[in-house]
Amino acid sequence: MPFTKADQLAVQTIRTLSIDAIERANSGHPGLPMGAAPMAHVLWTRFLNYNPKNPKWFNRDRFVLSAGHGSMLLYSLLHLSGFDVSIEDLKNFRQWGSKTPGHPEYGHTSGVDATTGPLGQGIAMAVGMAMAERFVAATFNRDDAALSDHYTYVLCGDGDLMEGVASEAASLAGHLGLERLIVLYDSNNISLDGPTDWSFTEDVKGRFRAYGWNVLRVEDGNDMDEIEKAIDEARHSVGRPTLIEVKTIIGYGAPTKQGTNKAHGSPLGAEEVQKAKEAYEWNHEEFYVPAEVRDLYAARAKEGEAAEAAWDEVVEAYGREHPDLAQTFVDAMHGNVHIDFDAVLPKFSGGVATRDAFGKVINAIAPHVPFLIGGSADLSGSNKTMLNDLGHFEKGNYQGRNFFYGVREHAMGAMLNGMTLHGGVIPFAGTFLVFCDYLRPALRLSALMKQPVIHAFTHDSIAVGEDGPTHEPVEQLASLRLIPGFRVFRPADATETAQAFRYALTHRDAPVALALSRQKLPTLAEVEQHAADFERGGYVLYQHGDGNQLILLATGSEVHLVLAAAKTLANEGVAVRVINMTSMELFEEQTEAYKESVLPAYVTNRLAVEMAHPMPWYHYVGLNGRVLTINRFGASAPGDIVVEEYGFTEDNVLSIARGLMK
Repeated sequence: MPFTKADQLAVQTIRTLSIDAIERANSGHPGLPMGAAPMAHVLWTRFLNYNPKNPKWFNRDRFVLSAGHGSMLLYSLLHLSGFDVSIEDLKNFRQWGSKTPGHPEYGHTSGVDATTGPLGQGIAMAVGMAMAERFVAATFNRDDAALSDHYTYVLCGDGDLMEGVASEAASLAGHLGLERLIVLYDSNNISLDGPTDWSFTEDVKGRFRAYGWNVLRVEDGNDMDEIEKAIDEARHSVGRPTLIEVKTIIGYGAPTKQGTNKAHGSPLGAEEVQKAKEAYEWNHEEFYVPAEVRDLYAARAKEGEAAEAAWDEVVEAYGREHPDLAQTFVDAMHGNVHIDFDAVLPKFSGGVATRDAFGKVINAIAPHVPFLIGGSADLSGSNKTMLNDLGHFEKGNYQGRNFFYGVREHAMGAMLNGMTLHGGVIPFAGTFLVFCDYLRPALRLSALMKQPVIHAFTHDSIAVGEDGPTHEPVEQLASLRLIPGFRVFRPADATETAQAFRYALTHRDAPVALALSRQKLPTLAEVEQHAADFERGGYVLYQHGDGNQLILLATGSEVHLVLAAAKTLANEGVAVRVINMTSMELFEEQTEAYKESVLPAYVTNRLAVEMAHPMPWYHYVGLNGRVLTINRFGASAPGDIVVEEYGFTEDNVLSIARGLMK
């Protein structure tokens, strides 16, 4: 179908809505919306399947604006398409409490599929979405019913492709042959500082071809016919994702700023806006939308409603033909887990490393949750993340439930976010705790988006031993606990490891990290006896007398250490209590009355023990308390020797505790 005057008006409408909002806010990035409006319009009116009346329709196409600074492009499209984004919302761009923040925020603005802005993250999340789509399709689709057959589209810029996380993710996407992933590359050769050739002269097309991608190019970013042809060709690519390089002019239409970094991150100014609108032949008041443009987008929205209605009929028929599988599909879409955990979870005894316990727990649960998928950044043997006999997710076998990310920790974190945003899967993945720093931006975004990604961070302390300080985490636990909305568990034993994973599966409102030991830890009867207290985040594990003389606090592998010390002190007549701080974040969510019952303010003799940085513990021990922690890097030696040399022995705990009570 040929493009009409209404299509050209729509492009100008997207441009002018973006310009007007940015001018009113006196803040924002006009260059991308002005240059990329034609490709966005073609995508949203000719290809993208969506239903603004149900933004969460499972089989919709996903659209990720990886270049999130160009958010007004997306907000303009959402408004025109009938999502819950009004003209008033556009007028309140970047203002307090508005639906149109400076960068797109998932869960805040209707129709936003991912929080973007940190460059490269959007591409990597989109790869995760495309992976999840292929897994769901392979798991649930049947010859007579396609429950999952949608595309994932990305709009990215030069800056996105400079970021290492995008390269990591693109490499894996090519390896996996994710043919339903299409990236529109807004190639304008300008970044914030200036021309990209100051720092970025690589052969992008050659790089992506080497990754195994199909690569196309549109020479003129205003040529909607060529853009349409390229997207159509990309949709028919077999066995390869597609990168479409669209050559654009940043700030197109602004006579003195177009094609320069001056159009990137600042309002154009009144005079330049007037001249740009003259170039567009736009003689309307601010925030004007022509009727024919509204009609064009309304028609596309109607097509989306019809597409969802047709899909609903497919799902209904599927339910009649495959009732059990249909119920599993519904559970997968909503992340619902129906398990008798008490019957399924393994029982532990003796000495068990919590990483080994994790491996046993996931393999006990996996047969009962067909959409639980696991993975690791090339450390599955060490992280114990392998799901036994459940296959590898790979090109030609997208039903496999073990995902191999290679040594790509950052991309792994972002792809996990994308999978969770997509839905239909519950993903977990592992690496060493010390390497969580590689995932940091993705971890922060998962918390910001409230996405319940599950991370298994093993080798959680200096007890790692011989690998030395490069592999022994010190500051990582504290840094994870600093992320708002992120929940960190450091299980005291194998039983508590099972409880932590159970929590992660049944509380789907935040990302979770399990910090797991390499070394064996004793299975503690006291932990099993207090199973009901686990979700309080911190509880009294052991108490002698009224426990009003001394409080010992610990997590993970140090719990058994302080428990042994407490029992020695109890034999000496000391009224002592041991607090197992399973999760500081959950403990802080408890009532003040409960927290006081665990940590009575009048008991000021307190000692916290953890083989990690001391920072979070000062909150709990107070000015009169002590910490036995680590504020220097580790050392290379057998793990038990390192632990002893750093003072994590019962004798040292007793010495410090007795000194407190003098």
